[in-house]
Amino acid sequence: MRGRRPVTRIRRGPLAASAHAVLALVLLALALPVAAEARELVFPVPRVTIYPGEVLTEDMLMDKAFRGRDYERPGLVATREALVGKVARVTLLPHVPVSVGGVREPYAVQQGQPAVVIFKAGALIISATAISLQSGAAGDTISLRNTDSGTTIRGRVQVDGTVIVGTP
Repeated sequence: MRGRRPVTRIRRGPLAASAHAVLALVLLALALPVAAEARELVFPVPRVTIYPGEVLTEDMLMDKAFRGRDYERPGLVATREALVGKVARVTLLPHVPVSVGGVREPYAVQQGQPAVVIFKAGALIISATAISLQSGAAGDTISLRNTDSGTTIRGRVQVDGTVIVGTP
């Protein structure tokens, strides 16, 4: 470091100030179209706090407009029809868009409750009663305990609350 002086100030000529001004104007011109392109999206949002397990009704929801890239991503529920009648999985806060994973279908079969189990093979149909070991919505695969034999079986829940077993 001997013989060298530290640089304390960079000398700029009169051209540097005008170059900075031109650069600032160019950046501003580029930023304006991006801000103008921001679309306003309308999402259904809870009007009040909704706790897990509560069924969403029409009067619990309102529409709210949002702007920005964060709201253009997939994963947010876009229509009221997709929310009404669903059950909250997590706490849904007021005026905040609902994520798809924040709601679920209501359970067709409740844990600990008896359910009708149906086995179909061609023209043969066998029905029995079993106790559900899990809650399940339509399309879910759940475990049940056969009340007659005590064995555990697995089946797919149907919309009407019955459970189909023995089919792949």
